[in-house]
Amino acid sequence: MNNALGRHVLAEIYGCSFEILNNVQKVEQIMVNAALEAGAEIREVVFHKFSPQGVSGVVVISESHLAIHTWPELGYAAVDVFTCGERVNPWDACNYLSAMFKAGHMDAKEVKRGLGCEKMAAVSI
Repeated sequence: MNNALGRHVLAEIYGCSFEILNNVQKVEQIMVNAALEAGAEIREVVFHKFSPQGVSGVVVISESHLAIHTWPELGYAAVDVFTCGERVNPWDACNYLSAMFKAGHMDAKEVKRGLGCEKMAAVSI
């Protein structure tokens, strides 16, 4: 990983099941299992169901986190999986999520995090 402290995968998951993405219990269970599938150690889990639809949540892991925001009406989930160290593979979690959400397609990008690994656009506030 060179100077990287972690790997951050940003995933756009399309063509997902409405019923799964709109069910907070199912989304939570799938996210927890994705963390375990990747070899992570779970610390905290928080999920929320929106009205009329949609779920957001985070699985905090010793190695960092998995987060999700769903738009069931669009069959779309925005996911990020951030892992530190070499033991946990964020791609294992993303691939598991895509399969369990019955996705038609996933676009994803990995960003190396920490110590100047990625050049970010500067924003002044």
